[in-house]
Amino acid sequence: MSASSTLLPIGPPLFAAIVLATLIAAALAALARMGHGAAVLRAGARAVVQLGAVSLIITAVVTSGPLTLLYVAVMLGVAGFTAGRRFTTRRCAVLAVVPIAVAVVPFLGVLLAAGLVRTVGLVLIPISGILIGGGLTATSLAGRRAMDELAARKGEVEAALSLGMSPRDAALEICRPAAVSALIPALDQTRTVGLVTLPGAFVGMLMGGASPVDAGAVQLFVLTGLLLVEVIAIVGCLEMFARGVFPPREAR
Repeated sequence: MSASSTLLPIGPPLFAAIVLATLIAAALAALARMGHGAAVLRAGARAVVQLGAVSLIITAVVTSGPLTLLYVAVMLGVAGFTAGRRFTTRRCAVLAVVPIAVAVVPFLGVLLAAGLVRTVGLVLIPISGILIGGGLTATSLAGRRAMDELAARKGEVEAALSLGMSPRDAALEICRPAAVSALIPALDQTRTVGLVTLPGAFVGMLMGGASPVDAGAVQLFVLTGLLLVEVIAIVGCLEMFARGVFPPREAR
């Protein structure tokens, strides 16, 4: 692939910039006592390993229907566990795959049935990844905020119960306002698209030779799809919290 066909020229300067950006981010996080200096380094190292592995196996995956579906299933599992471990015990973390899957799988099914998304690995995997990533972010943020709110306002939950509210309604009354703020990043991204950022799908299609109108239409589809997925994921996550499915992380 020539340098002119990519957003950035591929070569030693790019790799040096990646390493330098990671090291500076980790150093600043450590100096500011953010508590995530080592996590930044680990995240950078994992990204290198994971993207390297994907680069090696992606050709085999995208040419096989069963392997494509297996890859999407793995993406869902990893997304659920990653989101869940942010707010619940390790044993229960995998249950966070439920709100993500409930949001993504039916939506993908409708898109496939309508012919809007082809059953081709190079199409299905990127679309699935975008939607699953949005569900992961929404579930992780909503879960953390719901858990923190329920812990901080435990007395209010008990007061609501003493007034005759059901455990589900009492929990929702307390944690819903905080948890729904998890939708703010997606809302801001959609509101400012084209004014602040040009998202990846838009830029990628332009680089691939698509017209700006076609690229804009696809990006609009992606953004609205993300909004739908994230709303459903947040609703599902809240419902699971209200029913006591997720114990707090301190219970580990």
